[in-house]
Amino acid sequence: MTQPSTALLGCIADDFTGATDLANMLVRGGMRTVQTIGVPDAPLDVPAEAVVVALKSRTAPREQAVAESLAALAWLQKLGCRQFYFKYCSTFDSTDEGNIGPVAEALMHALGTRFAIACPAFPENGRTVYRGNLFVGDLLLNESGMQNHPLTPMTDANLVRVLQRQTATKVGLLRYDAVQQGPQAVAAARAALLDEGVGLAIADAISDADLYTLGAACADDALLTGGSGLALGLPGNFARAGLLPKAADAERLPAVDGLSAVLSGSCSRATQAQVEHWRNAGRPAFRVDPLALANGQPVVDEALAFAAQHLQREPVLVYATSAPDEVGAVQQQLGVAASGALVEAALAGVARGLFDAGVRRFVVAGGETSGATVQALDVKALQIGPQIDPGVPWTVAPGKTPLALALKSGNFGTTAFFEKALAQFDSLAHHHS
Repeated sequence: MTQPSTALLGCIADDFTGATDLANMLVRGGMRTVQTIGVPDAPLDVPAEAVVVALKSRTAPREQAVAESLAALAWLQKLGCRQFYFKYCSTFDSTDEGNIGPVAEALMHALGTRFAIACPAFPENGRTVYRGNLFVGDLLLNESGMQNHPLTPMTDANLVRVLQRQTATKVGLLRYDAVQQGPQAVAAARAALLDEGVGLAIADAISDADLYTLGAACADDALLTGGSGLALGLPGNFARAGLLPKAADAERLPAVDGLSAVLSGSCSRATQAQVEHWRNAGRPAFRVDPLALANGQPVVDEALAFAAQHLQREPVLVYATSAPDEVGAVQQQLGVAASGALVEAALAGVARGLFDAGVRRFVVAGGETSGATVQALDVKALQIGPQIDPGVPWTVAPGKTPLALALKSGNFGTTAFFEKALAQFDSLAHHHS
């Protein structure tokens, strides 16, 4: 394996779909981007200007999240990356124990830097930060449905408070007043925060222009932390520094032939609407019932038998997506962790079975489900291709049997996302042939 010396930006993401969302942003900015699944045990053998290590650390125990993040940092440092990026969810998914604060703090110590900004804003998907408060559309975070999240319920929209509860580092606010005046005003505001002993600063941003401003102001920072939106301006920084060649083909993917299927484990509102849209159109769909799984019924076999009847003619959907009250009832009966693990294991088994049946193009909804699927299919790295909907690109796992994967965060995508994704990959394949 030869180690390319092209890597400029090294990114550590706390879940799989979040990693893909960030990689998508960087590809759109003209950076050839590769996403690895976990910390690889060898150097990269594909040239890339940005490398995103996808961890499954969002809801891991704090010590594990910190250790894995530091291992990813060490591997990215060996690639020669000049700047590092810690990516978390645009809804700042975390608990009062972490893991955003502890990981950010550990990365700062490892990089020997005294200051980093924290900005989950992603205006294109309705996530904005104003006066330190995170909005989802017109609603405060704690009124957006995120207060009901099964693993990371968000009950406080004030991110300065949320982050301060997670870390001993002093947390401050980089106010909109400075951001709106441009990079020099941001630099002055940062200097003032540093003087006050602030190490981590929540940065206000309500538009893409604000994210470009923050990116430009942080061009020389060793570490940035945020959602994928903050990465908007980073390719431009490298280009202005003469480090990034203009790549016209940053998002080109190899063609992948084979059957198509959709797997959905997310119970978010957006995914519920996408599942309903698919079913209302009369397309084949099989529901995975967690209680049937818990009772030892052969649900995976039933799902694969159902898929076998349809796959040669059209794509199938296998889903465990259900409404919050149904999810709550199952969790009450089985426990939160047990019900989640059961569903993940079942969808992983379905993914393996679908692969054996000739499926080579997978659309997957939900971060945990995406994680389980790539592990089940033994995917080690992904080349990032063109965007389907904001935050969701097509990707290809190279290898003897290439796979096309669209890994979607639960809350992302338009109502017809599943159909749109499959149609787009078909047109890509025709374009290449």
